[in-house]
Amino acid sequence: MGILYALVARGSVALAEFSGTATNASTIAKQILDKIPGNNDTHVSYSQDRFIFHLKRTDGLTVLCMADDNAGRRIPFAFLEEIHQRFVRTYGRAVFSAQPYGMNDEFSRVLSQQMEYFSSDPNADRINRLKGEMSQVKNVMIENIDKVLERGDRLELLVDKTANMQGNTFRFRKQARRFRSTVWWRNVKLTIALILIILVIIYVVLAFVRHGPALPSCF
Repeated sequence: MGILYALVARGSVALAEFSGTATNASTIAKQILDKIPGNNDTHVSYSQDRFIFHLKRTDGLTVLCMADDNAGRRIPFAFLEEIHQRFVRTYGRAVFSAQPYGMNDEFSRVLSQQMEYFSSDPNADRINRLKGEMSQVKNVMIENIDKVLERGDRLELLVDKTANMQGNTFRFRKQARRFRSTVWWRNVKLTIALILIILVIIYVVLAFVRHGPALPSCF
Protein backbone atom coordinates (compact mmCIF):
# COMPACT_ATOMS: atom_id res chain seq x y z
CA MET A 1 0.00 0.00 0.00
CA GLY A 2 2.93 2.33 0.66
CA ILE A 3 2.49 5.96 1.69
CA LEU A 4 -1.13 7.09 2.03
CA TYR A 5 -0.92 10.57 3.54
CA ALA A 6 1.62 13.40 3.77
CA LEU A 7 1.78 16.77 5.52
CA VAL A 8 4.23 19.69 5.65
CA ALA A 9 3.93 22.04 8.62
CA ARG A 10 5.65 24.89 10.45
CA GLY A 11 5.22 24.03 14.10
CA SER A 12 1.54 23.07 14.31
CA VAL A 13 0.58 25.17 11.27
CA ALA A 14 -0.14 22.96 8.27
CA LEU A 15 1.22 24.44 5.03
CA ALA A 16 0.42 21.64 2.56
CA GLU A 17 -0.99 18.14 2.69
CA PHE A 18 -2.29 15.36 0.48
CA SER A 19 -4.19 12.16 1.17
CA GLY A 20 -4.18 9.29 -1.30
CA THR A 21 -7.30 7.72 0.17
CA ALA A 22 -10.27 8.50 2.40
CA THR A 23 -8.92 8.71 5.95
CA ASN A 24 -8.91 10.88 9.08
CA ALA A 25 -5.11 10.85 9.13
CA SER A 26 -5.11 14.64 8.83
CA THR A 27 -6.87 15.00 12.20
CA ILE A 28 -4.49 12.61 13.94
CA ALA A 29 -1.44 14.20 12.29
CA LYS A 30 -2.39 17.62 13.63
CA GLN A 31 -2.84 16.17 17.10
CA ILE A 32 0.65 14.69 16.86
CA LEU A 33 2.05 18.08 15.87
CA ASP A 34 0.39 19.67 18.89
CA LYS A 35 1.76 17.05 21.29
CA ILE A 36 5.39 16.74 20.18
CA PRO A 37 7.51 18.45 22.85
CA GLY A 38 10.25 21.02 22.20
CA ASN A 39 11.58 22.49 18.98
CA ASN A 40 14.61 20.28 18.45
CA ASP A 41 15.25 18.41 15.24
CA THR A 42 13.82 14.92 15.48
CA HIS A 43 12.97 11.72 13.65
CA VAL A 44 10.18 9.70 15.19
CA SER A 45 7.54 7.12 14.30
CA TYR A 46 4.20 6.36 15.93
CA SER A 47 2.14 3.24 15.28
CA GLN A 48 -1.64 3.26 14.99
CA ASP A 49 -3.17 -0.12 14.21
CA ARG A 50 -1.32 -1.38 11.11
CA PHE A 51 -0.35 2.11 9.99
CA ILE A 52 2.62 4.18 11.11
CA PHE A 53 3.04 7.96 11.24
CA HIS A 54 6.63 8.90 10.41
CA LEU A 55 7.82 12.40 11.28
CA LYS A 56 10.93 14.42 10.45
CA ARG A 57 11.48 17.88 11.92
CA THR A 58 14.42 20.00 10.76
CA ASP A 59 15.01 23.72 11.38
CA GLY A 60 11.43 24.27 12.48
CA LEU A 61 9.91 22.57 9.42
CA THR A 62 8.04 19.32 10.00
CA VAL A 63 7.29 16.75 7.34
CA LEU A 64 5.00 13.87 8.27
CA CYS A 65 3.56 10.90 6.44
CA MET A 66 1.35 7.93 7.19
CA ALA A 67 2.37 4.61 5.66
CA ASP A 68 1.41 0.99 5.88
CA ASP A 69 3.56 -0.89 8.38
CA ASN A 70 4.82 -3.11 5.54
CA ALA A 71 6.57 -0.06 4.03
CA GLY A 72 9.24 -0.28 6.74
CA ARG A 73 11.19 2.85 7.71
CA ARG A 74 13.75 3.48 4.99
CA ILE A 75 11.25 4.35 2.25
CA PRO A 76 9.01 6.65 4.37
CA PHE A 77 12.00 8.56 5.78
CA ALA A 78 13.58 8.82 2.34
CA PHE A 79 10.26 10.27 1.19
CA LEU A 80 10.25 12.77 4.07
CA GLU A 81 13.81 13.83 3.27
CA GLU A 82 12.94 14.36 -0.39
CA ILE A 83 9.83 16.38 0.47
CA HIS A 84 11.74 18.53 2.96
CA GLN A 85 14.42 19.37 0.37
CA ARG A 86 11.88 20.14 -2.35
CA PHE A 87 9.81 22.32 -0.03
CA VAL A 88 12.80 24.36 1.15
CA ARG A 89 14.15 24.76 -2.39
CA THR A 90 10.76 25.89 -3.66
CA TYR A 91 9.73 28.33 -0.94
CA GLY A 92 12.88 29.28 0.97
CA ARG A 93 12.29 31.63 3.88
CA ALA A 94 8.65 32.10 2.88
CA VAL A 95 7.86 28.99 4.94
CA PHE A 96 8.41 30.98 8.15
CA SER A 97 5.68 33.52 7.36
CA ALA A 98 3.23 31.55 5.22
CA GLN A 99 -0.44 31.34 6.17
CA PRO A 100 -2.05 27.98 6.97
CA TYR A 101 -2.26 25.92 3.79
CA GLY A 102 -0.55 28.76 1.94
CA MET A 103 1.35 26.32 -0.28
CA ASN A 104 -1.34 23.65 -0.56
CA ASP A 105 -2.66 24.43 -4.04
CA GLU A 106 0.77 24.03 -5.61
CA PHE A 107 2.67 21.65 -3.35
CA SER A 108 -0.10 19.08 -2.81
CA ARG A 109 0.55 17.96 -6.39
CA VAL A 110 4.22 17.40 -5.52
CA LEU A 111 3.18 15.37 -2.47
CA SER A 112 0.88 13.26 -4.63
CA GLN A 113 3.57 12.59 -7.26
CA GLN A 114 6.25 11.71 -4.72
CA MET A 115 3.87 9.50 -2.73
CA GLU A 116 3.19 7.49 -5.87
CA TYR A 117 6.88 7.31 -6.75
CA PHE A 118 8.04 6.15 -3.30
CA SER A 119 5.08 3.77 -2.96
CA SER A 120 5.34 2.00 -6.29
CA ASP A 121 8.61 2.65 -8.14
CA PRO A 122 11.29 0.05 -7.27
CA ASN A 123 13.96 2.63 -8.13
CA ALA A 124 12.99 4.58 -5.01
CA ASP A 125 14.18 1.75 -2.76
CA ARG A 126 17.09 0.81 -5.01
CA ILE A 127 18.54 4.33 -4.84
CA ASN A 128 18.29 4.43 -1.07
CA ARG A 129 19.86 1.00 -0.73
CA LEU A 130 22.82 2.29 -2.71
CA LYS A 131 23.06 5.33 -0.45
CA GLY A 132 22.79 3.14 2.61
CA GLU A 133 20.12 3.34 5.27
CA MET A 134 20.14 6.79 6.84
CA SER A 135 21.85 6.72 10.24
CA GLN A 136 19.08 8.65 11.97
CA VAL A 137 16.51 6.12 10.76
CA LYS A 138 18.42 3.22 12.32
CA ASN A 139 17.83 4.73 15.75
CA VAL A 140 14.15 5.52 15.29
CA MET A 141 12.01 3.53 17.69
CA ILE A 142 8.39 3.01 16.74
CA GLU A 143 6.20 3.96 19.69
CA ASN A 144 2.48 3.53 20.08
CA ILE A 145 0.58 6.69 19.29
CA ASP A 146 -1.04 6.54 22.73
CA LYS A 147 2.27 7.75 24.16
CA VAL A 148 2.05 11.05 22.33
CA LEU A 149 -1.72 11.56 22.46
CA GLU A 150 -3.46 12.04 25.78
CA ARG A 151 -5.94 9.31 26.60
CA GLY A 152 -8.97 11.57 26.22
CA ASP A 153 -7.75 12.92 22.88
CA ARG A 154 -7.05 9.63 21.21
CA LEU A 155 -8.82 9.13 17.88
CA GLU A 156 -9.32 5.87 16.11
CA LEU A 157 -7.65 5.85 12.72
CA LEU A 158 -10.24 5.41 10.01
CA VAL A 159 -9.01 4.31 6.62
CA ASP A 160 -11.41 3.52 3.81
CA LYS A 161 -11.34 -0.13 2.77
CA THR A 162 -10.39 0.96 -0.71
CA ALA A 163 -7.01 1.86 0.78
CA ASN A 164 -6.21 -1.84 0.59
CA MET A 165 -6.16 -1.43 -3.18
CA GLN A 166 -4.02 1.71 -3.13
CA GLY A 167 -0.69 -0.02 -3.70
CA ASN A 168 -2.20 -2.25 -6.39
CA THR A 169 -3.65 0.83 -8.07
CA PHE A 170 -0.24 2.53 -8.09
CA ARG A 171 1.40 -0.57 -9.55
CA PHE A 172 -1.38 -1.13 -12.08
CA ARG A 173 -1.11 2.44 -13.36
CA LYS A 174 2.65 2.12 -13.73
CA GLN A 175 2.39 -1.23 -15.49
CA ALA A 176 -0.32 0.21 -17.74
CA ARG A 177 1.95 3.10 -18.71
CA ARG A 178 4.78 0.69 -19.46
CA PHE A 179 2.45 -1.52 -21.51
CA ARG A 180 1.18 1.46 -23.51
CA SER A 181 4.75 2.57 -24.11
CA THR A 182 5.76 -0.92 -25.25
CA VAL A 183 2.78 -1.18 -27.60
CA TRP A 184 3.47 2.31 -28.97
CA TRP A 185 7.11 1.48 -29.75
CA ARG A 186 6.11 -1.82 -31.33
CA ASN A 187 3.58 -0.03 -33.56
CA VAL A 188 6.23 2.53 -34.51
CA LYS A 189 8.66 -0.23 -35.47
CA LEU A 190 5.97 -2.03 -37.50
CA THR A 191 5.03 1.20 -39.25
CA ILE A 192 8.66 1.92 -40.13
CA ALA A 193 9.12 -1.63 -41.41
CA LEU A 194 5.98 -1.38 -43.57
CA ILE A 195 7.12 1.96 -44.99
CA LEU A 196 10.53 0.50 -45.87
CA ILE A 197 8.91 -2.52 -47.56
CA ILE A 198 6.56 -0.27 -49.55
CA LEU A 199 9.49 1.94 -50.61
CA VAL A 200 11.44 -1.12 -51.75
CA ILE A 201 8.46 -2.39 -53.74
CA ILE A 202 7.93 1.03 -55.32
CA TYR A 203 11.63 1.21 -56.21
CA VAL A 204 11.56 -2.25 -57.82
CA VAL A 205 8.38 -1.46 -59.78
CA LEU A 206 9.74 1.86 -61.01
CA ALA A 207 13.02 0.23 -62.02
CA PHE A 208 11.12 -2.47 -63.91
CA VAL A 209 8.89 0.06 -65.70
CA ARG A 210 11.79 2.32 -66.57
CA HIS A 211 14.06 -0.32 -68.08
CA GLY A 212 11.52 -2.99 -68.95
CA PRO A 213 12.33 -6.58 -69.82
CA ALA A 214 14.84 -7.17 -72.58
CA LEU A 215 12.94 -7.81 -75.90
CA PRO A 216 14.13 -10.76 -78.01
CA SER A 217 15.69 -9.82 -81.40
CA CYS A 218 13.73 -10.75 -84.58
CA PHE A 219 16.86 -10.81 -86.79
